[in-house]
Amino acid sequence: MKMTIAKFPRIRAFAALALLFAGCSVGIPDNIEPVGDFQLERYLGTWYEIARLDHSFERGLSRVTAEYSMRGDGGVRVMNRGFSAKDDKWKDAEGKAYFVRGADLGYLRVSFFGPFYGSYVIFELDRENYQYALVCGPDRSYLWILARSPELDETIKEALVAKAAAAGFDTGKLIFVDHD
Repeated sequence: MKMTIAKFPRIRAFAALALLFAGCSVGIPDNIEPVGDFQLERYLGTWYEIARLDHSFERGLSRVTAEYSMRGDGGVRVMNRGFSAKDDKWKDAEGKAYFVRGADLGYLRVSFFGPFYGSYVIFELDRENYQYALVCGPDRSYLWILARSPELDETIKEALVAKAAAAGFDTGKLIFVDHD
């Protein structure tokens, strides 16, 4: 007897949802443009999370960093790390990222969970020194302000928050990360 996925409606429904999720999760929010002339080699290294919109996978974490390095397959290794005061321990998550359209565009897809990818859209970047970045996900519920050091000049921070607000992000809900 030949078994096909069509004979199992729950599996078929899950597969369809997984494909839909995977396809939709690497989009870009309306009116957001990834930075062009992106240079990955300058972006690699450690970034400190200055601010973020809340999500369960980072809830309660302080001293959050992201380290980007090259993978053997040409992708980017992503190592996120944060401290949970509640659990009194560090939490790590390793992922992988790949360019969506081209290596000169700050638009990647990142996965921490097997075949499921989400957008990583760099839409503001210190083009001269690569010292700060404004990053979003596939919609306006994902937003991060990143910097090369745990502290970011207040004027730059305010400008990044203003740019995010003008782009439609709810910056009143930003969590400013403690790095002490």
